[in-house]
Amino acid sequence: MKVIYIQGLTDERYIRPLEHIANLFFEDTKVLYREPEEKADLHVRFETESIGNVFFVKGKLDELEEGTTFESNADLSHLTDKEIFKQMKKAISKSYLLMLQEYTGMVQKWGILTGIRPTKLLHRHMQAQTPTEEAHQALREEYLMSEEKIHLMQKIIDRQLAVIPDLYDLKKEVSIYIGIPFCPTKCAYCTFPAYAINGRQGSVSSFLGGLHYEMEKIGEWLKEKNINITTVYYGGGTPTSISAEEMDMLYERMHASFPNVENIREITVEAGRPDTITPEKLEVLKKYNIDRISINPQSYTQQTLKAIGRHHTVEETIDKYHLARKHGMNNINMDLIIGLPGEGIEEFKYSLDKTEELMPESLTVHTLSFKRASEMTRNKSRYKVADREEIQEMMKMAEEWTEEYDYVPYYLYRQKNILGNLENVGYSKKNQESIYNIMMMEELQTVIGVGCGASSKFIHPVTGKITQFSNPKHPKTYNESFEEYTDKKIALLNEHFSLEASK
Repeated sequence: MKVIYIQGLTDERYIRPLEHIANLFFEDTKVLYREPEEKADLHVRFETESIGNVFFVKGKLDELEEGTTFESNADLSHLTDKEIFKQMKKAISKSYLLMLQEYTGMVQKWGILTGIRPTKLLHRHMQAQTPTEEAHQALREEYLMSEEKIHLMQKIIDRQLAVIPDLYDLKKEVSIYIGIPFCPTKCAYCTFPAYAINGRQGSVSSFLGGLHYEMEKIGEWLKEKNINITTVYYGGGTPTSISAEEMDMLYERMHASFPNVENIREITVEAGRPDTITPEKLEVLKKYNIDRISINPQSYTQQTLKAIGRHHTVEETIDKYHLARKHGMNNINMDLIIGLPGEGIEEFKYSLDKTEELMPESLTVHTLSFKRASEMTRNKSRYKVADREEIQEMMKMAEEWTEEYDYVPYYLYRQKNILGNLENVGYSKKNQESIYNIMMMEELQTVIGVGCGASSKFIHPVTGKITQFSNPKHPKTYNESFEEYTDKKIALLNEHFSLEASK
């Protein structure tokens, strides 16, 4: 752990942002306002001053000859205290980032941005009809973002608006996320609510009863309010972990409960674990006209799959892909993860070569993130991963490969502790993009989560403020309380959609 001693600041609200920025450069950091008993690794001094309506920050890092000075150009006289603090935080963060870049020699292409949905910033400019170059300049100045990342964001947003021309007008509809919290095994990097299904048949049966109840009640509310559904996404866990008969009953309940199912733009079923896919389950999907699924290899190196706790074989991934094609699955997504334990450029190139043999409609390229609650993070010393330069080279390989084979980027998100301070990018063939992924990432529409561990996001129709509400993560707790949680969700829906009606 790197200890950074900060002088000149006393507001505790700065500590976490400064730690997040330092973590872009060092594996783990701690920011202190009091000098530690042992010598700090870095010593940073800030001087702040307001002259008229302009806020100045001067930063000095002991190991550097010169510091950095930043001014906030906002007219502070018209801002609230909260908005003033936000401007001050940005100025301090920019000074801090530039000093750490000079000290380490690393350049952060996302600038001071540590949030997970950077495209939302550019969408706001688009909605406000800001001229493109002016919007880009604002991102450069406010966040020190690189041209490369701004260009990527613009390319993604252009594609999103081509796929969903009415993207900014869909807040009167909702999307539905249906969480199935079971998997064959738990992957080492995973923090999703996912439980090994073996030995849990009783829990599965009880859980499905609660899920059916939630779907019925949410469906009744949608019908009563005459609100349509844009997309439905079955996630988890692995929704194809349950039996074909259970899947059949679940999709039948969806058709009986939800309004105007025939008009839903997209229904996706996550079939990420190839070892859960059977001809019988694929026939059920076909019966309900569901042809968009995910089959996720993550890697085509068998040793890697074993290391991360995925018990299927590489051959099984390929076989199940062809089986899905045979059963009418016309829009298949596959995931690859950059930076899995023991993998470098050679292994990732092999994964891209194998993907070339299959050519799925979409390819999501994730960069490994050390999530706090995962097995991989708890036992980090057991998992050797590639260094920053190699990670960046692999991301460049993915960008070049997708461009060569006419895949376009259409959504991205970032995570805390992501290797190389990079991003996760969804690529697809044109007109094969996942509408749900776009709706979920850009947070322009209410998403109702049903099922174990499912998170709902209620979007305020005027301010855009997000209210999150999560179901219990453990099947037993969910089974004991699904009625209570359904009532709470419906109360939140009534509140948000009455605001919509009153506008």
